[in-house]
Amino acid sequence: MRNIMVIALSMLLFSCNNESKEAEKFIGIQLWSVRNDMNSDAEGTLTALGEMGYGFVEAAGYGDGKFYGMEPEAFKALVEEKGMKFLGSHTGQDIPADANMDEVMAWWDAAIAAHKAAGVEYIVQPWMGATGHESLDGLKRYCDYFNAVGEKCNEAGLRFGFHNHDQEFKELEGQVIYDFMLENTDPEKVMFQMDLYWVVEGGKDPVDYIIRYPGRFENWHVKDEAEVGASGNIDFERIFAYTELSGVKYYVVEVEKYNFEPIESVKVSLDFMKNAEFVK
Repeated sequence: MRNIMVIALSMLLFSCNNESKEAEKFIGIQLWSVRNDMNSDAEGTLTALGEMGYGFVEAAGYGDGKFYGMEPEAFKALVEEKGMKFLGSHTGQDIPADANMDEVMAWWDAAIAAHKAAGVEYIVQPWMGATGHESLDGLKRYCDYFNAVGEKCNEAGLRFGFHNHDQEFKELEGQVIYDFMLENTDPEKVMFQMDLYWVVEGGKDPVDYIIRYPGRFENWHVKDEAEVGASGNIDFERIFAYTELSGVKYYVVEVEKYNFEPIESVKVSLDFMKNAEFVK
């Protein structure tokens, strides 16, 4: 009887632990939020982020085949050692003025290979050069370029996307830049990482875009004026009601202005996300 009770108790504890893990919110951190900390002490910073409860990181430190000066496999191993996953990365290249794309696409071949070696799922370009903001012809060139990069990423088993700021919500020759991009990129090749804060700062409504372009926003940057939820100016609960329609797979916290030290600000932001019932 004693053995049966011990087994039953063990099974109950195992079930509770599993339920707890399943209930844990899987939220990522854009490492640009703690860029100075990453540059001065990458290992210590990743340790702190893992202990806070972040589930994955999105890098902002790729260059010359390395992440924060580390080989792809080494950085992946370090992140995983700290209890997180390395799922995404911000990097990219502008279209050259001379329209010679060979060098740019060769850069992408090397970058994709490094990201593949690191085990990431997606790469996001978080800017667009002046060419894309000066004329519709230039913007169309960027859309074609992003489609080509997205095709390369697809071939490697990665996803490619674009991250907005507020300038994408300006009009260009009578058309909103962001709308034009959504309509002139192939959904199979280019996803959009919607930065909620910059959509609002651009004078637009994230929900409106989700309704008009369902399934296009596979990633969200959850951001506010400073720490997430601090300003009270963004109705996160209303936006999060549209997660299914959005097609969002991952939430990524980003903090760019701080009321505290950056490492504390990202903890405050994560706590907001964890405590918000509307964040599933």
